[in-house]
Amino acid sequence: MSPPHDDRFSRLPDEFSPDERNLLLRLAHDAIAASLDQRELSLDPPSAHLAEPRGAFTTLYYRGSLRGCVGYVFPVTPLYRTIAETARGAAFDDSRFSPVTHDENSELKVSLSVLSPPQPIQAEQVEIGRHGLLISLGLHRGLLLPQVPVEHRWNRIQFLEQTCRKAGLPLNAWQTGARLEAFTAEVFADAK
Repeated sequence: MSPPHDDRFSRLPDEFSPDERNLLLRLAHDAIAASLDQRELSLDPPSAHLAEPRGAFTTLYYRGSLRGCVGYVFPVTPLYRTIAETARGAAFDDSRFSPVTHDENSELKVSLSVLSPPQPIQAEQVEIGRHGLLISLGLHRGLLLPQVPVEHRWNRIQFLEQTCRKAGLPLNAWQTGARLEAFTAEVFADAK
């Protein structure tokens, strides 16, 4: 018997217009360039919509390879500020990578994931390609964006286990008391 449909995660039409998407992508690039040039970035609210507090992640690619990813799960600042801060963070503060250089900057590709608020979910309701996952237990917390299991061709169980791994938890923590939450993301990126 399949779980009942959960309308909290229904696929909605794109929330952001092509102009808004382009503005946010340009803002991410401008934030990185301003940091490299050691200059201030003017951050005026571009619109009321883009000034709404939202969680978001900025993912950077260089020559097709992951180059950094930083984000906020929860809406702590207006979206346009979140994009600027996470772009700088992905370029310079992702501990898995050395800071982005001037030479790399011209070839960086940006992907943005604007998140819905996380909601509790049962493991059997998780849908690959639709849900991102946040798992937490005690001081451990791990998150994987909706596109990650698709890119790695994971099934639902592998997605749950890898989210546990990201949190530093046993792979079966999703079955043994960890809190499981899901979110959706509107993902858009620079043209290839």
